[in-house]
Parts: sequence; C-alpha cells; structure tokens
Amino acid sequence: MLNLAVPDFQLPATSGTTFQLSNYLSKHVVLYFYPKDSTPGCTTQGVQFRDAYADFQALNTEIFGISRDSLKSHENFKAKFTFPFELLADTEELACALFGVIKMKNMYGKQVRGIERSTFVIDKNGILVKEWRGVKVEGHVAEVLDFIKAL
Repeated sequence: MLNLAVPDFQLPATSGTTFQLSNYLSKHVVLYFYPKDSTPGCTTQGVQFRDAYADFQALNTEIFGISRDSLKSHENFKAKFTFPFELLADTEELACALFGVIKMKNMYGKQVRGIERSTFVIDKNGILVKEWRGVKVEGHVAEVLDFIKAL
C-alpha cells in the first residue's frame, strides 16, 4: 500500500467529533495504532506524541491514535493524560483492516487477536508515504518526527 492513495474513511473520535481522512488533505497525517487504552506501553507512546505535539503541528501535521477501545474508554484515556490530539474508536476494525494491523499475538501463553503497534504517515495529498510495523515505543516518536521533517 506504500506510495498509494489511502481510501477515505470515517471513525468516531473523541471530543464528540467524527474523523474523516479527506478532511485532512493539505496536512500530513500520522495515524498510530495501539493495542489498548491505559496500558503501560500505550500510555508511554501517547505521552511521547503529546509531548512532541507542538513540533508536529509546526510541520503541518495532525496526529491521531487508533485502537479498538470504545469512545468512552478513549475519552477517559485522553483526559487522564491530556492528549491534545483525538483518539479514534475503531470498534468495528474498519481502519485496522484497511491498514492490516490485526495480528495473532501471544499473551500469557495464549494466542489472541490484537493490534500490532503500527504507525503510518499520510502526506498532504492523501498518499501513504511511510509505515512502521511492530513498533517499539522507545525512540519511535522522534523517528516519526524526523521523517516528517524530511518530507
């Protein structure tokens, strides 16, 4: 899918809004998929995006976090850590399927279906220009920011 146009899609978002990808043409968009609200790795990742948010904004870039959690769970997570960006509720796995982030994972010795931590950059023309899959949280946000700076 790299270097191809991303199909337009909609998801319910925090702050009572609806995300629609086509509303962000003319901006770069970072979509980061994470497994679960309020878990240690997901919290660290969200906080790092929060702390770098002004740097992304200065580069004409919007950030959105996506998981399968409910909007209510997202609202609590967002409020607790004062995320300045919206979280998108993909309870039907629409975006998860579009980006192919659902994987079988081992959790406490059991196979479970879950989101593989992944980040995607869509340029201001709606083209997917970069993807990271199986993301390790440490240093990732800086790597994404460096990539955006180079666009």
